[in-house]
Amino acid sequence: MESKTLDGLMQPKSVAVVGASSQPGKIGYTVVDNLIKSGYEGKIYPINPKAADILGIKAYPSVLAVPDEIDAAAITVPASLVEQAAEECGKKGVKALIIITSGFSEVGNRDLEDRIVAIARRYNMRILGPNIVGTLSNSQKLNASFAPFLPLTGKATLISQSGALLIAMDASTYIRRVGFEKLISIGNMSDVDFADIITWLDDDPNTTCVSLYIEGFRDGRKFMDACRRAHKPIIALKSGVSSHGAAAAASHTGSLAGAAKVYGAAFQQAGVVQASDLDNLFDRTLALSLQPPMKGDNLLIITNGGGVGVLATDSAERYGLPLQFAPQDLRDELKKHMPEFGSAKNPVDLTGMAGRDWYEDSIRFAFAHPWVDGLVVLYCETSLTDPVDIAYGIKKAIDESGVKDKPVTVSFVGGEQSEKATRWLVEQGIPTYSAPDLAVNALAALREYAIMQQMLAETNEPCLDVNKAQALEVIGRARADGRDSLTEIEAKQVFAAYGLPVTKTQLAKNEEEAVELAKAIGFPIVMKIVSPDILHKSDAGGVKVNIKDEAGVREAYRTILNNAKAYKADARIHGIAIQEMAPWGTEVILGSVNDATFGPTMMFGLGGIFVEVLKDVTFRVAPVAEGQALRMLSEIRGAPILAGVRGEKPRDRQAMAATICRYSSMIVDLAEEISESDANPVLVYEEGKGVRVADARIILKKK
Repeated sequence: MESKTLDGLMQPKSVAVVGASSQPGKIGYTVVDNLIKSGYEGKIYPINPKAADILGIKAYPSVLAVPDEIDAAAITVPASLVEQAAEECGKKGVKALIIITSGFSEVGNRDLEDRIVAIARRYNMRILGPNIVGTLSNSQKLNASFAPFLPLTGKATLISQSGALLIAMDASTYIRRVGFEKLISIGNMSDVDFADIITWLDDDPNTTCVSLYIEGFRDGRKFMDACRRAHKPIIALKSGVSSHGAAAAASHTGSLAGAAKVYGAAFQQAGVVQASDLDNLFDRTLALSLQPPMKGDNLLIITNGGGVGVLATDSAERYGLPLQFAPQDLRDELKKHMPEFGSAKNPVDLTGMAGRDWYEDSIRFAFAHPWVDGLVVLYCETSLTDPVDIAYGIKKAIDESGVKDKPVTVSFVGGEQSEKATRWLVEQGIPTYSAPDLAVNALAALREYAIMQQMLAETNEPCLDVNKAQALEVIGRARADGRDSLTEIEAKQVFAAYGLPVTKTQLAKNEEEAVELAKAIGFPIVMKIVSPDILHKSDAGGVKVNIKDEAGVREAYRTILNNAKAYKADARIHGIAIQEMAPWGTEVILGSVNDATFGPTMMFGLGGIFVEVLKDVTFRVAPVAEGQALRMLSEIRGAPILAGVRGEKPRDRQAMAATICRYSSMIVDLAEEISESDANPVLVYEEGKGVRVADARIILKKK
């Protein structure tokens, strides 16, 4: 549905409280009381068949008895009565239901939840919840919730899946001095979800940044699409990121695809900045809601203390913004505003003697300098200066610089006066923190946002020269045979249909065939067991390499068969694969899982037998453009190996990126068929010499 359908929910001109109560302590009482105390200027209609009025406002026995139109109805009656309430709201023409009541899918009662959604669909109503605290909006003076008060006024909007956390964060806004325009409890997301609200907020003039607390959702691709379309920064804190399902996974990829890695990849691809914890969510929200993105890597730090300067320098490297020395002309000017023993290199140390004038003059010039992309200003409280006066100077210098398209963050380290200065600067729109690493981390968030916006501008050209029909034919034969996994030879046939450079491999059903195929392919060769019941061939002693002659073929054939039978006596054995032995190359792995939230998801990492030990892998939601694929190659710890180490030449990164792109196209095209897959090892050769897929595994979805 179009975001305009949320207007009745997000900007209601009237609110009915179904289940309104005259008894303090009841949620139906609290919601009415909060609407009044928040100064809501729309009409309030308490709904209670046994009361004439509630808190001085005329009550009605049903929404059907209300003479005027109703935009939103906050539902607080017990779960067993919600279905009837929804039906009456639908007949009345209510636009949105804010279902605060719990007792639905979160406790296994999905049928009731589904029936209420069906009612809403029938009457073109939208549902927020159920199982929520409610919704709060400063611009609307609306507290349609049982949270105690509206948050500190600000420019960010928070959407939270946890109601209790939203109430706690509501109170925290006043302690942390991080303001919000709206707080929205989203609960079970039976209808309205994160994507819907993000799309609506993108047109909201009162919101400059969207913050999310996420436990999970069903339609990951809808979420990603909404975030990609958004023109405002989005920051997310994801909880529940431990690995799941690893024990049952049949592929390397399946066992390594934890929620943290897949969600992290999806956030990056959707342009969503991540927060590491609740404190970090607040800190980064403050910066993203008040400051422009940081469009380059050149961070300048100005400080009056060497210690905090060093701490900030360490933080800059930790958060992906390692400091560079400032250019000479910038240093020459900055030297005019410090004693001889100060430093203008970066961090710029004005020394403890620095007063307001030195701060002002340094910031005014440095912030406007074309080399500087972002600025962090640090202040340690001293007996020589007044922190509030320094704060005034910082604000004056920023204003007089005339710069509007670069970010600045500040840290004041000190006591009560420093805290006072911090609050004043935040009120002036300058994110200010109690420690230097927090200020640097906040600026890093602004840099991350800018980088991801650049990524979103990249095109994703699909691979056109593929043969999906051929791949489906191979899969169809396996299904007809009653199997939910492909043999290595079948998997390579599917890979080849998508242009993946697989090694030449053929099936020998007896020893004589093995000899003939080995001679035709050419020595040396590799021999492997082919059995749908033995997925990890090395574990079964089912692989022999570097076989150089006929005698070796015969010996390997017998040994592999004996090992396979000893490993699994009842294994179905199709034969033995005779494969060309590709030249040595750097071993990497490609793989996929069909994630429950995001669908086809791609993995890349160091390959071979150590992949599960080193776990040096990275993920992307498919399809993956070549630009994203190149970034995947740089994200693993083993990236220097691909770049060339100890005299070795660089590996063929471009060919590897193209292979990732093709692989991702395959798993998207065949998403209805493939559950998990691996290409391991993939041999990467010197630059210009390409890659070869030496082994392949495909696990099919059960049907």
